[in-house]
Amino acid sequence: MKISTAAIFPRFYSQAETDAAVNYIASVDRILIDDGAYFVVEADGQIVACGGWSRRGKLYTGSGGAEDSRLLDPVTEPARVRAMFVRDDWTRRGLGTRILEACQAAAKAEGFQRLALGATLPGVPLYERFGFVATGEMTVTMPDGTTIDAVAMDKPIP
Repeated sequence: MKISTAAIFPRFYSQAETDAAVNYIASVDRILIDDGAYFVVEADGQIVACGGWSRRGKLYTGSGGAEDSRLLDPVTEPARVRAMFVRDDWTRRGLGTRILEACQAAAKAEGFQRLALGATLPGVPLYERFGFVATGEMTVTMPDGTTIDAVAMDKPIP
């Protein structure tokens, strides 16, 4: 996560924004692991891509602590895609798409009809190719006060 963020974010964000993202965004989302909803791709014993989905209210790692205890209603609310990272030297190989497919299948199996996420700018093209549509702009404020631009996105589950 940290390697990916440090390598890819400077193409989209300032150095200060990248440094803050490495510190605060590129961190393991323990709730996804505890819920059994986190996927990784390994190569030669190293994790080269990861991501997951959530049946909980939190939109992204670090947003609203109380939201992770609230379970979403699959009929009226979208499942959340969270903590998507692909190591820079492994991008453009379909790994992010494979993780999104796994997230979508698992969410669909639990009755969810839509997916939603808060995309940092590097991820927007992947999500658009997968069928997500931007629903608005977001500003993510990190604990140190640094802000980064992001995009709220949504898609139906076929």
